[in-house]
Amino acid sequence: MRFAPSPTGMFHVGNARSALFNWVLARQSGGTIVLRIEDTDAARNRPEWVQGILDAMEWLGIGPSEYEGPLFQSDYTQHHREAIDRLIAAGRAYYCDCTRDQVNARTGSEYLGYDGFCRSRGQTVGEGRALRFRTPDEGSTVIVDLVRGKPTVDNVLIEDFVIARGDGSPVFLLANVVDDMVMGITHVIRAEEHLPNAPKQQLLWEALGAEPPVWVHAPILVNEKRQKLSKRRDRVALEDFRAEGYLAEAMRNYLMLLGWAPSGDREILPWDDIVTEFRLEDV
Repeated sequence: MRFAPSPTGMFHVGNARSALFNWVLARQSGGTIVLRIEDTDAARNRPEWVQGILDAMEWLGIGPSEYEGPLFQSDYTQHHREAIDRLIAAGRAYYCDCTRDQVNARTGSEYLGYDGFCRSRGQTVGEGRALRFRTPDEGSTVIVDLVRGKPTVDNVLIEDFVIARGDGSPVFLLANVVDDMVMGITHVIRAEEHLPNAPKQQLLWEALGAEPPVWVHAPILVNEKRQKLSKRRDRVALEDFRAEGYLAEAMRNYLMLLGWAPSGDREILPWDDIVTEFRLEDV
């Protein structure tokens, strides 16, 4: 398994729950968690945020002995480039210099997505040219998800999405997949907001000749108005709760019971009981 936060701010309680879900599954299965810091957004990354991630995890009980790492996405640049070369050589990716306005003008709508205009133009790498993945024209992609069941998307509805920028650097979709492949990740446990990315990422796994992981998309955390938690509006920083005197045991217990419940009417129970009873299929 892997827990892959970005060092761009305080440690979000949603990240904390994802970390806990990974930790429990690792304990149940004898598996390993990789802590991967996704630090390729150089403009927003700060070293103190990395330390904040480590400190917050340790406060929850997930200390250095509980995971491998931290590993840094920026150290895997060569693997990203090799994957890009493989996709181009296999005809599964192509360069595109279309602007959004040009695409909208051709399709007559800003909602229809990319129209595949550059598929056969044979462009090479160059300034202002992004690299797009060529999605299949037929068939469908089935996501086997322990929480969601089997969401299915017709491939014709998935546009040829960008996998690398004009400077050659990979975008999240590709870097995330390549890192998971290199690190031997078998289960991807993350928030529901990433579910729309899963069909695209599964296509990348398959195009790179690897078996996709088991997907687990946990429901997002919401506030009392059923709105997705927002950094601008809600209290979401784990550090704030710690500073106010909340106990780590209480925070662990509370977060684990958001989307899952133990047997009986219990709301407060020993951590060992949570580890024993928790099942991703029951989330």
